[in-house]
Amino acid sequence: MTQIKQTDHAVQHESTVPANYGQLVNLFVREYDPYPEGTPPADRRAVLMLHGRTVPVLAVYDIGLGDYSWARTLAQAGYDVFMMDLQGMGLSPRPEMDSAYNGNPAQHDRVLYPNLPLTSDGPPTYPYQLGNSQSDWDEVHAVVEYIKDLHGVGQVDLIGNSAAAFALGPYTIQHKENVRSLMFQAPAFTPNGRDSAPGTEFGAPEALPLSTPPYPMALGNKAGFETAWDNETSADCPAQRAPGIEDTVWEAIMASDPVGREWGTPLPGGGTEGINRQRQTFWWGWNKKTAPLHGTLGGPVPVLIVYGDLDRTVTTGVASVTELYKAIPGENKLMFKVSCASHQMVWEGRRTTLQTMSKQWLKHGRVFGKDKGSFHLDDNDDVTPLPVP
Repeated sequence: MTQIKQTDHAVQHESTVPANYGQLVNLFVREYDPYPEGTPPADRRAVLMLHGRTVPVLAVYDIGLGDYSWARTLAQAGYDVFMMDLQGMGLSPRPEMDSAYNGNPAQHDRVLYPNLPLTSDGPPTYPYQLGNSQSDWDEVHAVVEYIKDLHGVGQVDLIGNSAAAFALGPYTIQHKENVRSLMFQAPAFTPNGRDSAPGTEFGAPEALPLSTPPYPMALGNKAGFETAWDNETSADCPAQRAPGIEDTVWEAIMASDPVGREWGTPLPGGGTEGINRQRQTFWWGWNKKTAPLHGTLGGPVPVLIVYGDLDRTVTTGVASVTELYKAIPGENKLMFKVSCASHQMVWEGRRTTLQTMSKQWLKHGRVFGKDKGSFHLDDNDDVTPLPVP
């Protein structure tokens, strides 16, 4: 295998986000091609990786620190790896998000005002949510078709982190012809979540753009990011995360947000700490009614679910990973609960285990010798059955 080639693509797409509807936009996609000079195999495999709700794609899969790059690890294993930012995230367009007034007004006083860039408070200038399920599905489809045309592959393997499940799950059900396999890492799933329009499988349940809540973005600071992570750590897992990795991840988030990194608390030595601008998205059609549709998930499209035993983000309240597993109708489904791992497993000590699991899944359709069922993976990578209530 020759040296891996990095290419940043601008995938042209006619936007269906209400804030810039009908405009031609360029979606950011980074590719790691393991065959830039040699002849790729006839069964060349393309993998598309998608971010979750709050962290852009490069900060999730490619923070530029050794074996913390899940994307490079897969490329080194021979997969043609693509990472995409949906609009409102990372290096893709962020319509109506450059004005600080369009952040959640309840966050202005503790995140922005009286810090930079607001010197006085005010209401949002665009009083609507930004993206929605349909615009997410449309953007994923545009990138999948681009990848297929670029390298002549018939299908793409999908990997999604956290809230990527809201896009990739329904997309796969609607376009199973495009998806070879689906891997969810810490997937967000609300079994009783918002329904589609009556009489439709995935139609919008309300007219768009939606004005509840009346702003297009939330605002996240470093302290909030660190606190959320701290709440999912355990003294029983001393190797859970490396000292200072929080700083590295935050720097990666800011590197994908050229506007937000200039906002927030001024630092003593100059510059600002930065603010993570997070798109406000109206999601529907990802619940226990839609996940079984057409028998796609776990049927013609096998599904792997991996989550951490310390993860409270997608296992409490209205969210339930186990309910997603139960809602998937086919037998070709596999779930692992990994010890000493949180919602942020991609940056923790178990990240290399997660990467190994993804390589086994893509190559064999099995993980640690298992091709179906629910299991617990302990610190020694020993596998035991995990009953699903």
